[in-house]
Amino acid sequence: MLTLIGIVIVIVGLVMRFNPLLVVLTAGFSTGLVAGMSPLDILAAIGQAFVTNRYMSLLILVLPVIGVLERCGLREKAEDLIRSMRTLTAGRVMFAYQIFRQVTGGLGLNIGGHPSFIRPIIAPMTEAAAAKGGATSPAWLDRIRGMSASSENYGNFFGQLMFPAAGGLLLIKGVLENAGYKVDLVEMAAYAIPTALAAASIGLIRFLLLDRAIRGTEINQGCEQAL
Repeated sequence: MLTLIGIVIVIVGLVMRFNPLLVVLTAGFSTGLVAGMSPLDILAAIGQAFVTNRYMSLLILVLPVIGVLERCGLREKAEDLIRSMRTLTAGRVMFAYQIFRQVTGGLGLNIGGHPSFIRPIIAPMTEAAAAKGGATSPAWLDRIRGMSASSENYGNFFGQLMFPAAGGLLLIKGVLENAGYKVDLVEMAAYAIPTALAAASIGLIRFLLLDRAIRGTEINQGCEQAL
């Protein structure tokens, strides 16, 4: 049971709002020491884990690039583009992006998600489209930004497993084969297609309802102006 002390340290540390990195390192060292590992072995294990997952640090490089692009007017250009397209609505932009993410996820392409697309491009586009319908209040902006983020979540989460070499499928395959069950990656990816279609349908309904609510806001504002 002492080997689970790391879980307790993580829970307590996060609840107490300590530095997350310090909490995780403390939990890792505590678990390793209880398991009989030497400090050098623990450091070697942490270093190996970092090297194996070093691609995660690419996020640190993406953020400054996005910041420079925003400072140079990326958000404004995205908003201007949507204002020039009168028939494009916030829901249509979100649904188009969700389908785009599902297709790219199914092809095994990772385009960055929230930091590289939603914040600098998709969110400003949907905000500009909603503004044409009069949805400009802070509450509306928060709702639109949240819905824009959900289009990334739907598309990425329910699209990536259609790729046979996706990390999630490889993990499932490894667990099942260790338990004695032989599975095929291509067959597993095929089972993800109905789920992706269902996610696309649900996303479409939610985005259509959002557009309907925005149109209701526009109608109400028109009535108030008429009065």
